[in-house]
Amino acid sequence: MIFTINILKEAIHMKNNISDSINTRSGIWGLNKIFPRFNNKGNKVTDPFWVIVNKEIADHIISWRFLILVSIIALTCIGSMYTALTNISNAVSNGNLDDSFLFLKLYTISDGTLPSYFVFIAFLGPLLGIGLGFDAINSEQNRGTIGRVLAQPIPRDYFINAKFTASLIVVSIMFFSLSLLVMGIGLISIGIPPTPEEFVRIIIFTIAGILYVGFWLNLSILFSIWFQQPATSALTSIAVWLFFSVFFSMLVNVVFKVLVPSGNISLAGEKLRLGILRFAPNQLFSDITTSILMPSVRSLGPLTMQQVQGTIPSPLPVGQSLMLIWPQLIGLVAMTVICFVLSYIVFMRKDMK
Repeated sequence: MIFTINILKEAIHMKNNISDSINTRSGIWGLNKIFPRFNNKGNKVTDPFWVIVNKEIADHIISWRFLILVSIIALTCIGSMYTALTNISNAVSNGNLDDSFLFLKLYTISDGTLPSYFVFIAFLGPLLGIGLGFDAINSEQNRGTIGRVLAQPIPRDYFINAKFTASLIVVSIMFFSLSLLVMGIGLISIGIPPTPEEFVRIIIFTIAGILYVGFWLNLSILFSIWFQQPATSALTSIAVWLFFSVFFSMLVNVVFKVLVPSGNISLAGEKLRLGILRFAPNQLFSDITTSILMPSVRSLGPLTMQQVQGTIPSPLPVGQSLMLIWPQLIGLVAMTVICFVLSYIVFMRKDMK
């Protein structure tokens, strides 16, 4: 942190000096917004925001916590890949509509001993986000370093924005690396490259996973600002994750069972039940992955006989699958943005010493 503060001082001093010299010559033309700024030695001036981002990325990469989380996710990824490769021939011989999407089966099939790849991502992804964000602010505050950083002439929101940006960059690199690793292992093993549609679906699934982890990252950062002790913020984040992952669906099902003792829920009641379940981020992510990685899925809710009658049993194009999951994507992005806005407001109003 001392090294980061020194770098910040140099970057701010160089930026201010260059701003004075450039603004006198090209301020009215706005050239300083088009061309990068350089110091007298010809070196590009680093913005203080990216100084903090680079420092946070370095701290994440060399931390034992991140290495342990990455190792667990990588091992589960290898285990799910082994299960998928050993059972892919049986999955193709079943005569399903998804048999033409052979590459997508590497992410979805399982023999029951180990869950599939996307199930592991749905389960371990929140732990990765919580692990990167539960002590993002309160640990700095307890060490007394946050006051020294904010004492520099930089905008206060640089600090929390850099925390989130650095963690999201690390998560994005990790998820794209895992997806490409699965793709590469599958290409070597089965000898068939993915089609352009399969490649697009895998990229969409990866982006959805990043958004899903981004929600839990923002939630843990919010608790890190709200609570003084990292242990409290970590336990609160894990409690929220367990509630949505395990108890929320059980609670909704119990309530509907009490309201409808016979169990014959109407079509409107089933739609209402699914709508309530989709307040949970894991349900939104499950709907997205189901539609993207299984093109034969034509609906994410109950259908009437009139809607089913006359339909042709064929896989959906990727555009239609996107239209099907568009509300879920918007909901996941909205949850992430709401958590970030709350974290931003609480951080900007809180007295940091």
